[in-house]
Amino acid sequence: MIAGLFARPVVTASSSATDLFGGDTLLPLLVLALGGALVVGNVLALARPPAQQRKGQLSRPPVGRSVVMMIVGLVAALWAIATLTS
Repeated sequence: MIAGLFARPVVTASSSATDLFGGDTLLPLLVLALGGALVVGNVLALARPPAQQRKGQLSRPPVGRSVVMMIVGLVAALWAIATLTS
């Protein structure tokens, strides 16, 4: 009888992917943010190079590398959007 007065309820924790912050959409949202940042950052770097060139810096960003990074970012963003909408 005395043991029943001091008994505490047992609390169990559930650990599934939907209980986490962001749930099942966390990875596609992060890929969307990264892909969008790659596209926007490289477009802005090509459109507006730095006004003053510092020692050891290029006057303009490399166009080939910037275009490749824009394509990679665009593919990642499109994949994320397709994943989120399906």
